[in-house]
Amino acid sequence: MPTFNRADLAFERGEGAWLYTADQRRFLDFGAGIAVNALGHGHPHLVRTIADQAARVMHVSNLYRIPQAETLAQRLVDVSFADSVFFCNSGAEANEGMVKMVRRAQARSGHPERTRLICFNGAFHGRTLGMLAATGNPAYLDGFGAPLEGFDHVPLNNMNAVRAAITAETAGIMLEPIQGESGIKPAEARFLRELRAACDEFGLFLAFDEVQTGMGRTGRMFAYEWSGVTPDVMTLAKGIGGGFPLGAILATEAVAQHLTPGSHGSTFGGNPLACAAGNAVMDVLTGEGFLAHVCTVSEALAGMLEQLVARHPGVFAERRGVGLLTGLKCVVPVAQVQAAAAHEGLLCVTAGDNVLRLVPPLVVTEAECAEAVAMLDRAAQALSAAAEAQKEAAL
Repeated sequence: MPTFNRADLAFERGEGAWLYTADQRRFLDFGAGIAVNALGHGHPHLVRTIADQAARVMHVSNLYRIPQAETLAQRLVDVSFADSVFFCNSGAEANEGMVKMVRRAQARSGHPERTRLICFNGAFHGRTLGMLAATGNPAYLDGFGAPLEGFDHVPLNNMNAVRAAITAETAGIMLEPIQGESGIKPAEARFLRELRAACDEFGLFLAFDEVQTGMGRTGRMFAYEWSGVTPDVMTLAKGIGGGFPLGAILATEAVAQHLTPGSHGSTFGGNPLACAAGNAVMDVLTGEGFLAHVCTVSEALAGMLEQLVARHPGVFAERRGVGLLTGLKCVVPVAQVQAAAAHEGLLCVTAGDNVLRLVPPLVVTEAECAEAVAMLDRAAQALSAAAEAQKEAAL
């Protein structure tokens, strides 16, 4: 179906941060499947783990115990604020489940009237009908009927607007610590602390969507760690399976205890194959020095990108982001920059606010970052030269 504007590229294989077409053209992948391929392409441990598990058993359903899921859940609990985990298949599904958890926890705690969630302008929570309503973007809602009730939107980093939106029907506050889709826009640490205080004051649940920011993407296992603020419930997906579809909801007991048998479920969620992949990713992310490597490489990349912006003010306005979730605010249309970068052999992802999103695999090296910036440099030179030639032609 015509739902995607696909580039005319098809990849035959990948290795680390590189992808290869059938005719052996090589591309440096700074899109990573939209921040999914945390370990890059063809990671030996992940590949071997998936192959070994597939040869044993792939799926049994949640009618039975799943040791791989039990192990992964315990590991996620051990490195987070959470007491338990629910597994599903995607970020949108995880976010749907998180909203259900928040509403049910309020209802079972004596507040069935509390069903509304405060969300933020610029958010992106997924493509289901419920998460389109939580996202609130008119372009995504167009043609799908009246939005699902229960979501109130306010500006990010505006605590006065949040407090004004809290009513007797408010169940919780839901946000991404860094908005990725709308242009790499972080929630300020002070704002997150104030949200935590407001939730405690009014008996609300704080819900973080870490689908894109979690699993080491910012240099810590979860982005909330930078602020020192802990949510009551949080979603993960994208990088958690290293490319294999997997989502998760992590919650404190105050929230999770109300999700009793029959209240929620998933056919495929948490199956042996998906959770084997998740455990393989955890093996690498929790390995000695791995997140320190992400921080070191991301700091180097940030410095290179700042210099790139300074060299090409007619193409780039600023660098944004944390860790390996970074972006370049463009002066010229971002689609032109993306195409020029691809011409040089660099794959990137666009975002809102005319931002070029750079989300390489977490295993990327400083040398590969330097190569990516060199490609962006050449792309910017080509765009500047084309613009100058266009001006001269018009005279």
